[in-house]
Amino acid sequence: MNEDPAGTGAARGGTFAPLGESTFRRIWLSSLFSNFGQLILGVGAAWEMTRLTNNSPSMVALVQSALMLPMFLVALPAGAIADMFDRRKIALTGLGFAALSGACLTALAYLGLVTPWLLLGFIVLIGAGVALYSPSWQSSISEQVSAEHLPAAVSLGSISYNIARSFGPAIGGVVVLAFGAKAAFGINAVGYLPLWFAFVLWQRRHVPSRLPPERIDRAIISGARYAFHSPAIRTVVVRALAFGLASATYTALGPLVAKQLLHGDAATYGLILGATGIGAVAGALYLARLRHRFSSEALARVFIIITGAALVTIAASRSLWLTMIAFFFVGIANMQTASLFNIGVQLTAPRWVTARALSLYSSSITGGVALGAWFWGEVASHYGVTFALAASGGVAASTALLGVVMPLPRDEEIDTEQVAIGAEPQVALGLTMRSGPIVVEVEYDVDPDEARTFYQVARQLQKVRMRNGGFDWSIARDIANPALWTERYHCPTWGDYLRMRDRYTQSDLDIQQATDSYNRKPGERRVRRWLERPYGSVRYKADSPDPKTGLLGYIGL
Repeated sequence: MNEDPAGTGAARGGTFAPLGESTFRRIWLSSLFSNFGQLILGVGAAWEMTRLTNNSPSMVALVQSALMLPMFLVALPAGAIADMFDRRKIALTGLGFAALSGACLTALAYLGLVTPWLLLGFIVLIGAGVALYSPSWQSSISEQVSAEHLPAAVSLGSISYNIARSFGPAIGGVVVLAFGAKAAFGINAVGYLPLWFAFVLWQRRHVPSRLPPERIDRAIISGARYAFHSPAIRTVVVRALAFGLASATYTALGPLVAKQLLHGDAATYGLILGATGIGAVAGALYLARLRHRFSSEALARVFIIITGAALVTIAASRSLWLTMIAFFFVGIANMQTASLFNIGVQLTAPRWVTARALSLYSSSITGGVALGAWFWGEVASHYGVTFALAASGGVAASTALLGVVMPLPRDEEIDTEQVAIGAEPQVALGLTMRSGPIVVEVEYDVDPDEARTFYQVARQLQKVRMRNGGFDWSIARDIANPALWTERYHCPTWGDYLRMRDRYTQSDLDIQQATDSYNRKPGERRVRRWLERPYGSVRYKADSPDPKTGLLGYIGL
């Protein structure tokens, strides 16, 4: 039985409880229009590619790759930017770029200038705008709803997309048949505007950090290092990548299922994708209730196996109704699995790295779909669509076995808010934010009889240091005095060390306190902070100006 208080709260408040909060409601309703536009774009682009390339499976599959690849390439930098700056402004920029790119594609389509590679190029540009917007939106959900409504709000984000997926592809098929793909491109461009205005109206209170923003490369590295050293985030990223790679066929080869296996047209394609969306919405309505009764890992395994079985059914079916039923179950299973992964990140990532953690998750699943779409498209080109779908289903179901060695995070409430450490470090040198490297040493006086248990607790502290920004962590024991232990780690610069101090959560401090409890001299723990290779922190010559005066001749760090 799941004892997750957040899940319980979500179940108690109901799936639609977050819509009672005005900012979230306004943005959520507006997102329906952009999601409709995006789904209609996907139908129009995929069907247009069948016309431009004479039904080439590899080129048709590349449409899905082009839609997903920007999330793989842009999401991590976008997540870093969202954590560094005002998320509202970043979301506005991404949506504006997507709308502009969509308008350009529409103009070229009406002029008859679209080629297969030009079409793929503009899909990538539109996707890049959405990829820039997405981490800012997802990481700001927690700012728009109360804590107990967060799991339900995450599910509603998926519901918004899947409501559009329920009807958008069918509408897109009708639009393409009646007015051509160029009309679908125009609807996509216009669909971003309501959401753009919703973010304009959001009066977000941006609280800037007391420290200067990180450089974008350092922000990306710190986010990646946090995920690498956080077992919960690392598990979600690996599982999402594997699932995306294996299950990409239902979207990548959807047009060919409609055209070759069912001998249908664009409306047929819209119907089977619509069945997927209806299934996704149906599944989302019960997610909070299911999470209250079962663990996330148990649910994920069941839905992954359902996905595999549905893909095999699609491969074998030549009936529109049976195929639609299989796509319906694909929609249920995919939505539930993706939401479980997303909630796992939202509930375990600290606020300072939420956008980056979510972008890593998005990159993993969309990158998996993008690469999987290309791979299964090549398989379909050589061995046929039926074989590719059946093989994909078998591989997708087998990814449930990853849960044996890499189970999803347990459904428990985790404190993700940053807390103040307290005492500021004493500084006598004229340091700047770029001074470094910084070496930190912490001494512990531990009873030799407790050495083994102290070491095990210290290894937990290692994970805290490494994921918050420390490098080269080590623990050493004095040969002459076995009671004396020294913890040591690096930070690249003084600014990185100060940011590291700002990133601790209460659970991190609890681990530090557990380590300190082995110190036989409570309150006398000795901490040394060193400036390694201190070039520039001393005067070059005896008669050089004192650095503290700020006069010319000071060799700055």
